[in-house]
Amino acid sequence: MSELLRKYVGSKRDPPPWRDVRFRCAFHNTIYDVLKARGFRETDSELDWDFFWADKEWIHEFMDHVHLRPHQKVNHFRNHYELTRKDLMVKNIKRAQRQAQKDGLSEEAQKYEACSPQTFGLPMEYSMFVEEFKKRQPEGAIWIMKPIGKSQGKGIFLFDKLSEISNWRQVPLFQRNQAEKEQQQNRRASAEKEEEDQSDLPEPYIVQRYLSKPLLVGGKKFDLRLYVLVTSYAPLSVYMYRSGFARLSHARFSMDAADLSDVQIHLTNVAIQKHNENYDEKRGGKWELHSLKQYLLAKDHDPDKVHRLFWEIQDVILYSLMAVQKVIIQDKHCFELYGYDIMISDDLKPWLIEVNASPSLTANTPSDYDMKFALLDDMLTVLDFEKYLVGTELQIGGFDVLYRNGARVGPTDASTHESYLGCNNNRLQQLEKMARQYGAEQDERTAPSSARVGSSAAPPTGTAAASSAVGGGGRPPAH
Repeated sequence: MSELLRKYVGSKRDPPPWRDVRFRCAFHNTIYDVLKARGFRETDSELDWDFFWADKEWIHEFMDHVHLRPHQKVNHFRNHYELTRKDLMVKNIKRAQRQAQKDGLSEEAQKYEACSPQTFGLPMEYSMFVEEFKKRQPEGAIWIMKPIGKSQGKGIFLFDKLSEISNWRQVPLFQRNQAEKEQQQNRRASAEKEEEDQSDLPEPYIVQRYLSKPLLVGGKKFDLRLYVLVTSYAPLSVYMYRSGFARLSHARFSMDAADLSDVQIHLTNVAIQKHNENYDEKRGGKWELHSLKQYLLAKDHDPDKVHRLFWEIQDVILYSLMAVQKVIIQDKHCFELYGYDIMISDDLKPWLIEVNASPSLTANTPSDYDMKFALLDDMLTVLDFEKYLVGTELQIGGFDVLYRNGARVGPTDASTHESYLGCNNNRLQQLEKMARQYGAEQDERTAPSSARVGSSAAPPTGTAAASSAVGGGGRPPAH
């Protein structure tokens, strides 16, 4: 925990570095608890803070109108919705795929295509969807409709007949052109809008090919919630958290026509599952990621395929981020802690469902609170307001560097794992080892010169720790 760096490094400085960090927080949940536990000072000042955990509305309304000092940090990029709004995420991935094809990068284009299920935006792509629907109809394909700006499973439904989505039929060309023009003019203001459009046009939705053969646990569907920290888009700098959890349905999975309307079978959102009579309040409908990985390894699955699955999950995450890398407005004051939702099909293939700019930080069980507290504490250690780090670390608590300096980073080639995702989260041991080593280096630098007679000069801060205490290694770039 942060106390280890405080004990071995920060406590030996005068004044202690954490006392000078001022924060502002728009929420009173786990993130607030972590900020207080680190000893940061709360302020209600509009701009006199070092760290602001803001809501998305503040970013949209004020970010363009304030001047931040070099050291200040806020938790969203200006146009984060390019990745976190369902339709824009798909649009950007498709654009990146087309560009890769144009550049003759067929393997890279396939990586983009493999990110998410076949998707169309309605009503604008209604004609294209109808053509694909008719092509897939003999296979008995099922489709899922999702509103672009809602969360917690609101407004989602499955269908297998075009008559069920007649409200989203193709609109006249002049209306489409007018709607597109208005959308461009008001894109930022409407990016996170959740209320229905008051015009005559239907509410924008995306329609996706439904994954009718998901991987099941005990006959029940699940998806994964994973956490990714992006500290910069130019250059792209990505950290992947080792822990996460599976969100489980509490009803046995079924693709019977009579069950298509049962959201408790098909949607894993806690907001929906908690109304099931079999809901497990003790576990909150969640299963720790490490336990799921061990379950898959112990089951009849080929271990190599399981390890490859977790590598490919990180592939999906990286390519989604690279798809928006040139679109997101880079700002040294901004970072993003994304909540990635991933589905796994029964052939152990991962699919990106959506990316959340504000993943829930409110815990529904003690273990959920502990995991989120550790996640946020490690996030603040990565952001390094106290100036403990040297910038070359490959692991910081539960976060591993996934992408840095244009290259993918991961376990060494000699490792039995292709990815640290879902492995044992050794954050406490790693933080203690790093803190002790950085503390020893600090002591050596600040010791009287007489105490160092006969010894060689101390190496630059963190040089040894970056390679031994932090560990890691590298693989070739993802493409």
